[in-house]
Amino acid sequence: MTDWVVIGGGMTGAALAYELVSQGATVTLVERHEQLQGGTRFGYGGVAYWAGTSDLTRQLCAAGWERLRSLADELEADIQLRELDLVLTIEATANPAEVAQAYAHFAIPPQLVDRATACDLEPLLNQEAIAGALTVKHGHVHLGRLATAYRQAFVRRGGQVAIAAVEAISVQPEPGTVAVVTPETTYRAKQVAVCAGALSRALLRQAGVAVPLYFTHAELIETPPVDVQLRSLVMPAMTTRFDLEAEASKPENDALWDEPGHEPFPPILDAGAIQFMDGHLRIGQISRTLTDPAAPIAVEESERLLREQVGAVLPALEAVPGSWHRCLVAFSRDRLPLVGEIAALPGVHLFSGFSNPLAIVTPLAQRFAQAMTGTPDELIAQLSPNRF
Repeated sequence: MTDWVVIGGGMTGAALAYELVSQGATVTLVERHEQLQGGTRFGYGGVAYWAGTSDLTRQLCAAGWERLRSLADELEADIQLRELDLVLTIEATANPAEVAQAYAHFAIPPQLVDRATACDLEPLLNQEAIAGALTVKHGHVHLGRLATAYRQAFVRRGGQVAIAAVEAISVQPEPGTVAVVTPETTYRAKQVAVCAGALSRALLRQAGVAVPLYFTHAELIETPPVDVQLRSLVMPAMTTRFDLEAEASKPENDALWDEPGHEPFPPILDAGAIQFMDGHLRIGQISRTLTDPAAPIAVEESERLLREQVGAVLPALEAVPGSWHRCLVAFSRDRLPLVGEIAALPGVHLFSGFSNPLAIVTPLAQRFAQAMTGTPDELIAQLSPNRF
């Protein structure tokens, strides 16, 4: 029997597995796919270390940036960590001063600039489509490289990786034992961490527990390396994704998430783009709250909308070659992740709901592992999945 089984080998699971084995625990990481999938595969990789809005998130965002800056050496990998300009575009019909005020409480409030300055920062912008922009220095990391580096370092430190789909989790009659059932094997561990992102809710529901975890279908276009040069990470200042998450996760909508065929809130489109260091682009995104993880989507219409809306702000990107993709992005009811033991399932912990910001994943993985192998951490306790 191992100390821990970690379910899910994306960014969150790989980070947590690495930190647990680094604390001396024996760990098996169970991941259903050989190749990276989901948000780890298709995420923008933005690191909003400036975006803390409370004592808790300010502390974690700052710690996250510091942690990321040490990881390339520690993991012995090129994770393509860099700093670039974030340009938050303000719609032409909006009042720039009012938009800027909405960011005044952030740890590092973005600077309001006029249209001309915004276009100096990002020459691909359509000046006629914006009233101005907010800008701040922003981190960026290649998520796929980081997750792969975590997993490789995890194996070097003695961790075991199993490629298998988890069918069930059950707390066993023997004290301190949890079973993780796959088609070929049943793994037994003293503790289990569920890091399965959007699929965590259904997996725990099978174990008889409802957790306030939800997901969006995030749609984007990914290109091959292109000649177009995008200098910055471009996103809208008035993002609507957080409004969508707030509405879709209201308690009165909770039952809808346990059966397919529902859409608690209409889809939204936040037009933005990022170019990676090899020249390829990710352009997005549409977010949908479809309760079926495999729900059908009209791909051609979605791609048309993405190109049209992004092209209005960044005309040079409207017709670039590329293909449509989607991934599931987990979120909670209060924009904070769910981290800690589930009261109704002793020995089963949740580590999910990291829709924003990416910056906090790395320090939380480290603190969680330290707390599980040493002294309890009051900060981790604030993120308990039992807090609602």
